[in-house]
Amino acid sequence: MFFVLMASLPIARAQSFPSRPIRLVVPFTAGGTTDVIARTVSNEVGAQFGQQFVLDNRGGANGIIGTDLVAKAAPDGYTLLHVTASFVINPLTYTKLPYDINRNFEPVVNVVLGTGYLLLVNNNVAASNVKEFVALAREGKVNYSSPGVGNTLHLAGELFAVRTGVKLLHVPYKGVAPALSALMAGEVQATFIPATVALPLVKGGRVKALAFTGAARFAGLPQLPTMREAGVANLELAGSWHGWFAPAKTPAAIVARLQQAAARALQLPRVRETLVSGGYEPEGRGGADFRQFIKAEAERYAEMVRVAQVPRTDY
Repeated sequence: MFFVLMASLPIARAQSFPSRPIRLVVPFTAGGTTDVIARTVSNEVGAQFGQQFVLDNRGGANGIIGTDLVAKAAPDGYTLLHVTASFVINPLTYTKLPYDINRNFEPVVNVVLGTGYLLLVNNNVAASNVKEFVALAREGKVNYSSPGVGNTLHLAGELFAVRTGVKLLHVPYKGVAPALSALMAGEVQATFIPATVALPLVKGGRVKALAFTGAARFAGLPQLPTMREAGVANLELAGSWHGWFAPAKTPAAIVARLQQAAARALQLPRVRETLVSGGYEPEGRGGADFRQFIKAEAERYAEMVRVAQVPRTDY
């Protein structure tokens, strides 16, 4: 009887979960793409549970600071991580991380898949298309911003430089919002950015969009060419995925409950509309499928880091 009772405890905890607000750590500054997607999805999951999701923005070191916070949190489902593909890139570009992505985390749900990035330039840049931008870069007059060393947007910039044979100076910031602000202020000439936060700026004429890195044109800017159409045939990049992770040893029943709730939220028309309009495809997979996806993404980004020649740096 004792063992039967002990075995039933995790089930009982999962059935009563959550009984208080859940902290969702976003390891980037507020106002960026990650923040927008995390709020959109977590608000709906919280409504299902009848409990609030409290977003905790912990920017710095390309997501390492916030990710480490979750790695060391109690494995009870009340502290989760909403992170981008930087999760698998950081072990490739930084030495001596304070956590291990395979041992210290439990994958919960793959929230979205990106479809591509926008190449944006400051309005004062003398280029109205990719060909003119490349010519300008060959004169050594272009630097670009990103949310941090090893970020997916950093990789996009470096791959663009490799594929076009130009040199670009990388200027890292602490998040998407400051990287975009730097572009508008003229501190940098260019950036690669998800459409989620950049689309209003493009449509408002505050920055210029030159191309989209995805396989097909971005529906929000149908007149904008893909990189292939713009003359860079060997640069096709889907945008970053976003996923939820829990600390290792979080009960499987709680992980499953979170994944199922997130998957339901991602099917809501209002959620889908927000995500798709920003250049993302709602996902929702969890379990073994998500684990396999993470493994494949780590291998894919390892090749991208090699091609882009991004050096390893100390955390």
